Amino acid sequence: MHYDALKTFVTLAEVKNFTKTAEILLMSQPSVSLHVKNLEKEFQTTLFLRSPKLLQITPTGEILYDRAKRMITIYEQTRQDILEHHNSIKGVLKIGASFTIGEYILPALLIDLQKEYPELELQVLIGNTDEIVKSVRMYQVDIGLIEGQTNEKELSVHAFMEDELFIVSSNHHELAHKQEVTVSDLQSQPWVTREVGSGTREYLNHVIRSNGLKVKSLLTISSNQGIKETIIKGEGLSLLSRSVIERDVQHNNLTMIKLKNKSFNRTLSYIYSPILQDKKNVKTFINVLNRKWPPHS
Repeated sequence: MHYDALKTFVTLAEVKNFTKTAEILLMSQPSVSLHVKNLEKEFQTTLFLRSPKLLQITPTGEILYDRAKRMITIYEQTRQDILEHHNSIKGVLKIGASFTIGEYILPALLIDLQKEYPELELQVLIGNTDEIVKSVRMYQVDIGLIEGQTNEKELSVHAFMEDELFIVSSNHHELAHKQEVTVSDLQSQPWVTREVGSGTREYLNHVIRSNGLKVKSLLTISSNQGIKETIIKGEGLSLLSRSVIERDVQHNNLTMIKLKNKSFNRTLSYIYSPILQDKKNVKTFINVLNRKWPPHS
């Protein structure tokens, strides 16, 4: 499409002066003449009748003028639409999240994203940390949110939040009424925990090993809600994220057990394949995430 030639022709038809047309379009007068000449050659017709005092458009020039105006409008609108498409945030963003993050932390971020980018379709896959790492590596999701770290060298890992975990029990557990407990109080207790591959399970294993705890029994449930219901109705202990237990503690369904001189902290991270780091929707997600939970300076 001879866009520049058509634009020149339309401008000349409207101002009826070669010098003014050149000034408006920031080009030389010979360039204006060349564009008109090329169009006349293309359409095999005379577009203007020239005289020293007058420049008059011909009947075939009128035909071209009408069509050229429409073509230029369509061209410019198309260009604008394509620019907007590239700059707008739309399409699908697939997010993988470990259970604790996906069920208790991510929803607030999803609401922010949906308000700001209503055309962006969000799809969330929830699994344990190992499953989310695998889904990111296999490109089943664009970005993943996990508890703790990963040894996957192919993935880019960035911390976004510090998470505190607490030992919890039912309100009628023998330790529930103590102001604080010691490591010896935790010996030979039944524990209810998440499955192997979960970041929370990995952290509990670390706590058990590093404190030399003997475990009376271990009940594995692959659901935070399932663990809480079991604890409320039973005698066991569990180690869960603040975000998971906060509401239950406020409603007096669970008791947080304070361990003397010890706290349990871990890092929550977002991970992605370096191939996807320039993907617009991924960058948008990271920007909104960092705005909600600013990185430590």
